[in-house]
Amino acid sequence: MLIGAHSIIYSKKPEADRALLRDVLGLPGVDAGEGWLIFGLPPSEVAVHPSEENDVHEFYLMCDDVQAFVVAMSKAGVACGEVMNRGWGLLTQVVLPGGGRLGVYQPRHARPKPMKTSKRKTAPRGARRKARGRPSPARRVRRRTT
Repeated sequence: MLIGAHSIIYSKKPEADRALLRDVLGLPGVDAGEGWLIFGLPPSEVAVHPSEENDVHEFYLMCDDVQAFVVAMSKAGVACGEVMNRGWGLLTQVVLPGGGRLGVYQPRHARPKPMKTSKRKTAPRGARRKARGRPSPARRVRRRTT
C-alpha cells in the first residue's frame, strides 16, 4: 500500500534552495523532468498534534547531533538559528537561500522503527525513464502540444 511520503518546500528561490539540499545537505536526488528535482530522505515519521484549525503542516529534518550540524552548516556558509531545548528535542532552523526556514532537530522523544514497504518485482511503468531524468511519454506529449 504505502510506499513513502512526499514533502514539499515552497520557495521564492527554488533553484538556490534545491542547490542547498543537494550540495550542502547532501540529499540524493533525481531530475523528474524539466529541472524538477526530487530528493531522497532518510527514514521519517509523522505525528498528529492538536490544533484549532486543519491543513496546518510542518516539516523538520532530524539529526543525531544538532550542535555538530550547526558547526558544519557554519563552515558551509549556511546560517542557523539558535539551538533551543524544547524538551522533545534540540531544535535549530536553517536559513534557506530563498528566505524560508527549515527546522532541524536532534530528537529526544521515542522513535518508531521505520515502516517496511512492500517490494515490487518490477518498477512501475515509466519509473526507469524518470529515474534517468527523462520525462515520461505522457509528459513528452504535453510538452510538444504547448
